[in-house]
Amino acid sequence: MAEYYLWIKAFHVISVIFWMAGMYMLPRLFVYHYPAAVGSEMSETMKNAERRLMRIIINPAMIAAWIFGIALIFTLYPGLEGFGQAGWLHGKLTLVVLLSALHGMLSGWRRKFEKDERPKSEKFFRMINEVAPVATIFIVILVIVKPF
Repeated sequence: MAEYYLWIKAFHVISVIFWMAGMYMLPRLFVYHYPAAVGSEMSETMKNAERRLMRIIINPAMIAAWIFGIALIFTLYPGLEGFGQAGWLHGKLTLVVLLSALHGMLSGWRRKFEKDERPKSEKFFRMINEVAPVATIFIVILVIVKPF
């Protein structure tokens, strides 16, 4: 599998870019959806956009990011030898698990918007919109700088 390392890495990065693009956008769509009147054309348009973003981009990209990421781990650490000393990777994986949890929460909130519920405040969604970008910053620093 080592001979495919750069291909796996490229597809991992591509998957992460798509996943994060969707994760940055979905909470913003919630902010725009929030004030739309139930049953209005705007509300229905937002429901469609949120559904399509989640099903066509975010979900497949997250699955691909995880698959290629796990493949990278086994390529870099065959038999997981040396994995325990890769502190930067443990930090990255912790943040990725948290992003995956956020993904799940966003999915749940999307389903509530689909039912014309407003699960949280508009201000909440403005704040949650910052979580994925901040996590991305820390992940990139961990991967590039490998501070520990």
